[in-house]
Amino acid sequence: MSIALMLIDIQNDYFPNGKMELNNPMKAAKNASEILDWFRTKKYEIYHIQHVSNRSGAGFFLPNTEGVKIHKSVLPLEQENIIVKHTPNSFLNTELLNKLKEKEVKKLVICGMMTHMCIDATVRAARDFGFECTVIEDACTTKDLIYLDRVVPAEQVHFGFISDLNGMYATIYTTNEFLTHNAASSY
Repeated sequence: MSIALMLIDIQNDYFPNGKMELNNPMKAAKNASEILDWFRTKKYEIYHIQHVSNRSGAGFFLPNTEGVKIHKSVLPLEQENIIVKHTPNSFLNTELLNKLKEKEVKKLVICGMMTHMCIDATVRAARDFGFECTVIEDACTTKDLIYLDRVVPAEQVHFGFISDLNGMYATIYTTNEFLTHNAASSY
């Protein structure tokens, strides 16, 4: 069964000095980098998803800026796929689904940013397309949210969405769990 890694929106604007800094992005990126290294060693398919905003009034991921570039911790190699998207769902109006079908990919391992937005939207869409999904939860992160003048801390947002995806939409692992317990036996 063919497997692929998706690294979603691990881009400079989400890091310190970026226009939309997330909660502890360096930790998530370090873990995503470890997963990326494993996929490279196995020579499995890798898809770097890059959000480029085309929305009027957008404040980050603006075209032709440093912030829109993929972070140095997970820079794509020449032979790796880069899919540019303009919405939270990595499949919407992109070539991603066709590329995965061409390679007969059935399983997706997903890392990236932001848990409550692009990770959630992409995992749900992937499942609807019939993919078996694994989310590496500590290779994802998000930010504090505000609703009705109440701050919902990033950690609560993250684990709320991860727990909602767990089971019906994806299997959830930490980086260590994936690399030590599941990588050898499941893939």
